[in-house]
Amino acid sequence: MFKTSLQLLAALAVLLPLAACNEGPAERAGRSLDNAGSAIRDAVDPPSGPIERAGRSIDRATR
Repeated sequence: MFKTSLQLLAALAVLLPLAACNEGPAERAGRSLDNAGSAIRDAVDPPSGPIERAGRSIDRATR
């Protein structure tokens, strides 16, 4: 029983990261909505200084 459990855990450890690498249409739509929200926020409340502008640029680059 211990060997079977260990094999199952090893298989999950190998296969789980592979299941998370595909980006589906819902994830793309969510990212698109996030980007639109950020653009609206920047239009309504523009960054007030160079540090805030740099921070927002970094936020956009790391999405």
